[in-house]
Amino acid sequence: VQVVEFGGGWVQAGGSLTLSCAASGRTDRTYAMGWFRQAPGKEREFVSAISRSGGTRYNADSVKGRFIISRDSAQNTVLLQMNSLKPEDTADYYCAAAENTPTIVTDNSEWNYWGQGTQVTVSS
Repeated sequence: VQVVEFGGGWVQAGGSLTLSCAASGRTDRTYAMGWFRQAPGKEREFVSAISRSGGTRYNADSVKGRFIISRDSAQNTVLLQMNSLKPEDTADYYCAAAENTPTIVTDNSEWNYWGQGTQVTVSS
């Protein structure tokens, strides 16, 4: 399974940016999808996730009310709409896929496949 992210870039504080991700390789399976991020000198942290059906969404407290995750289950693609961006949102953003919706979505080890990451820079 290959996971690929798109859409990183530079934006001013208060602006918006949308990341997309596609998991490909098996057409007979739907994956839970999630986003993590890692800022320089910090550990990777959970951002947002969505269940295989799309019926359940999870968001870190730091992004609640600002980031929106959505998906197209038929295509195993996911979008992360990021609004009201802050300089502290600057990080490399990683998309992850799991064959079953993780019991603990914030646990890196519960995600089976990872993308290479896309950089997001928010300037003040």
